[in-house]
Amino acid sequence: MGRIAWALFDFVRDLLRVRRARVAIIADDVFQAIGLRYAAAYVKGLLNMIEHPQYSYENIVIIVATSEGSSRAEIGRHRWAWIMPMWNMPREGFEKLYEKIPGLKPSFEEVWRLTGGNPGMLAKLYQARWSMDEAIKNIITSKDLDTFILSLSAEERKWLLEAVENPDTLPAKEKLPLMQKLIELNLIISSITYRDLELWVDQPPPQKDLELGIGKYIAWQTPLHREAVRKALQEVSTA
Repeated sequence: MGRIAWALFDFVRDLLRVRRARVAIIADDVFQAIGLRYAAAYVKGLLNMIEHPQYSYENIVIIVATSEGSSRAEIGRHRWAWIMPMWNMPREGFEKLYEKIPGLKPSFEEVWRLTGGNPGMLAKLYQARWSMDEAIKNIITSKDLDTFILSLSAEERKWLLEAVENPDTLPAKEKLPLMQKLIELNLIISSITYRDLELWVDQPPPQKDLELGIGKYIAWQTPLHREAVRKALQEVSTA
């Protein structure tokens, strides 16, 4: 997968060498394949294709998307970066997607409450035969949350439980290492303070909706991610 990601540069150069073209490049979560330490170099390389091309082109549009807060921070520290966050689907559009799913299913309100409008989690719920418990266990297993929580001190677990109820309790000096771990595990998203429409791709998140795990400054990736952390905390405390 990493080789394919890097081969993009050769492909575009070969294309432009043959003919003057319009090129659109969309790279989605490519940093999982190439590694975080190459994230900035990859994006800068794509930018150089626009600013310092080897061959003439008609138009080039490049969009690089990532769901990982760590890669966003790695790229965002550079002056040439221009980052726009994208939230989950708005309620109306998400309901249309929900209605396309065949067969028996939970009510839309329940699905919205569990996913917060995230289409990826909608797919995981469907794959789990609409079992919230199975979907939560899948998150716990895939992110090894049991081991993560066992590695925390008693005080950090207390902070984490507080964050389950309100993620805005995390931005505090003593809690920053815990918050960074949650970002690295892709459990929360930070820096969502501004809800100006022009700063977001499509619609920004609500100002605050603790039922969906959304604070003013911090939000859980989805309600299911938050519930996975809650369940893992309960299991470790009763072990």
